[in-house]
Amino acid sequence: MHSIQEYQELFKNYLSEKVTTKDPVNLYEPISYILELGGKRLRPVLTLMTAEIFGTDYKKALNAALAVEVFHNFSLVHDDIMDDAPLRRGKETVHEKWDLNTGILSGDAMLIIAYQFFEHYDPVTFQKLARLFGKTAIEVCEGQQYDIDFEERDDVTIREYLKMIEYKTAVLVGAAMKMGALVAETSAENAEAIYNFGLNLGIAFQLQDDYLDVFGDPKTFGKQVGGDIIENKKTYLYLKALELSAVEEAKELRHLFSIQPKDSADKVETVTAIFKASGSAQHTQEEIYHYTQKAFKILSTLEIDEEKKSILKVFGESLMKRTV
Repeated sequence: MHSIQEYQELFKNYLSEKVTTKDPVNLYEPISYILELGGKRLRPVLTLMTAEIFGTDYKKALNAALAVEVFHNFSLVHDDIMDDAPLRRGKETVHEKWDLNTGILSGDAMLIIAYQFFEHYDPVTFQKLARLFGKTAIEVCEGQQYDIDFEERDDVTIREYLKMIEYKTAVLVGAAMKMGALVAETSAENAEAIYNFGLNLGIAFQLQDDYLDVFGDPKTFGKQVGGDIIENKKTYLYLKALELSAVEEAKELRHLFSIQPKDSADKVETVTAIFKASGSAQHTQEEIYHYTQKAFKILSTLEIDEEKKSILKVFGESLMKRTV
């Protein structure tokens, strides 16, 4: 087994080797650009790690890991277009650096390229990977649509929100791990269990992201703290605060999430105070813990040795202790 940092470096080197700019340059240069912006590379690392957890050399999983990473970045390119976002990881987004048409077309190409990486596997493994990829890709699109729909709705429930983050974020984490299991040709039971482990960790990861957006340290978080509040995003924190607050506080919270003042500092401060006072902040931390423990419970069903179960648990714990 390798460390997370070693997997990241090994994957980065393979990515540089396989994804290159060719003609037409205006199609492929934006693809190289978005993939070189970096990020945590969480999903491909999980694919490589899972393959080795089930006794297969990580090298066999590199193409599946590439498929996961290219697909993830395809979704980011199109998300940025829908959000009209100017920056991604501190750099210009693809549609800002080039133009809207380039962003759409290069994103489309990335989706196809991601699928092509499965062609490196034998027919049986290819079929399993492709089926999982298709299911996951459509769920990610459904999650994105739910997210868009929620912007216009005032009656979003916590249950609906959890379903949205499961589809938009968590299913790809689960799929990344299951792909490693499929490449390793482990049992169907192991593959399904590791998927559910990743799925629950993915939900906890997104809830942690929501929490850090409000309560994170600006020096380490890497994004503007309070960004979700400024953009009126109906996160778990917001929905839980509505549920727990007294009538007047809930009314004030709804009002604050219907406006976008030029100076947002007071709004962020007031909303943050409501999140704390209502108990929403505490409940969010408890929900993060709940999904993390749910993931850890699944580890007991895996047919692997205790040392490897421990590696997965330590990884999960590190995600929940993150500040970025």
